[in-house]
Parts: sequence; C-alpha cells; structure tokens
Amino acid sequence: MGLRLLIFACCYLKLMTFSFYIPANALKSKGPIGAGLVQASHSLHTSSKSLAPVPALPEKGGQVRHGIIPEELFQLLYPKTGVTGPYMLGTGLLCYLLSKEIYIINHETLSAASIGAVVIYAIKKFGPSVAAFADKLNEEKVLNAQAVKDVALVGLSQAIEEEKKEQWRAEGRSMLFDAKRNNVAMLLETNFRERIHMVTNEVKKRLDYQIAVQNLNRQMEQEHMVNWVEKSVVGSITPLQEKESIAKCISDLKALARAKASLAV
Repeated sequence: MGLRLLIFACCYLKLMTFSFYIPANALKSKGPIGAGLVQASHSLHTSSKSLAPVPALPEKGGQVRHGIIPEELFQLLYPKTGVTGPYMLGTGLLCYLLSKEIYIINHETLSAASIGAVVIYAIKKFGPSVAAFADKLNEEKVLNAQAVKDVALVGLSQAIEEEKKEQWRAEGRSMLFDAKRNNVAMLLETNFRERIHMVTNEVKKRLDYQIAVQNLNRQMEQEHMVNWVEKSVVGSITPLQEKESIAKCISDLKALARAKASLAV
C-alpha cells in the first residue's frame, strides 16, 4: 500500500510542477515523454483543448538514467534548475514525503526494494535475450507483412499491366474499325467500278452490234448495186459490139507485141 501511495504522489507532484511553470510547447518539443506529459496535464486545465497535432511516438525508446528516469526529464530541467536540479528535486521530494509522513517506511518498503532488486536483476540478466526474442518475432511479423505486401504489389502490378493492355486494345479498336470501314468502302468502290465496267461493256456490245448491222446493210447495198450495174452493163452489150470489142482487143495486143519486139531489137 505504501509503495502505491508513493508512486501516485510522485506522479501527481511531477505533473503539478510541470503544468504550473513549464509551457506545453516545451513539453511537446521534448520527444515522447513530453507528449505524454502534455496529454496527462490536459485534465488539470479548465481551458479548451488545443487542436494542435500530437507528434507520433517513436518506434524505439529514448535514453534513460539510472535505469528508469528518462533523459528528457534532465534535459527539460537543465535550463531552469541547472545540472544538479533533477537530483535535488528527487531528493527534496523524498525528504518531503518522509518528513510529512506521507510515505512511512515499513515492511512494504523492504518488499518493494526486494522486488525492485529482483526486477532489475531479471532485466539485466534476461533483458537482452527477451529483447532479442521479441525483435525476432517482430522481424518475422515484418517479413510476413512484407511478403504479403510484395504479393499484393505483384498482383497490383499485374493488374496494372493488364489494364494497360486493355487500354491499348481499346485504343486499337478505333484503328480496327477504321480499317474495316476502309475495307467496306474499297469493296463498295470495287463493286461500283465492276458494275460501271459491266454497263460499259454492255453498251459497247450494243453499239458494236448497231455498227455491224449498219456495215452489213451498207455492204449488201454495195454488192447489190455492183451486181445490178454489172448485169445492166452485160445486158446492154450486143453480139456485134462484143465482136468489135474482141477484135479491138486482139489488135491492141498485137500492137503491144510489135512495140515490145521493136524495143527488144
């Protein structure tokens, strides 16, 4: 009971002392112990709470003196009390508690001292091994968490790559549709030109047929005219005229033969 009363009195007096003459900004700048004291001293003030953010707690503890007293406490008191201030504060507080009989030395004091010695011995003896075991467990947890994180990152990276491929494919759809549109347009143009060519050939065939019909008519007319003229001429020649023309031809042939013979001589 006396040990509990002693601890409670020490904490209460320290908080009262710090909250009376130490500003909160100075406590916040002193690391995790200062942040904890600011949070604990809020209950002693009736003013509205500050909305300023509290600094995050560090992963590792700070330095301590005598195995239990934080180094920040000494650094906090040095500017106001000097180097011996923290020791005088502790000694004066102990003397005050003993003189006012707030704390009475009894058999529980010896029990507390014995328990403290055992605790200190256990900490010195088994502390490093327990800390190493705890660090090992923490490292295993960190490795497991990192493995899970790596797997998640790999999965997310693959998902990102797949999404990029899908986006690339989506971009290629427009090109594919353009190519299909061009192919359809080319097919329509080819069909159109084939139909024009077919129409041109059909028109040309019909025109050639008309030309052939006209040429045939003209040829038949010419042959008919030649035959009619020949028949008319043949029919107009009498037997006497025929004999005269034959004789004329024979005389002409003889004259040509004599002329040729004279030329040869």
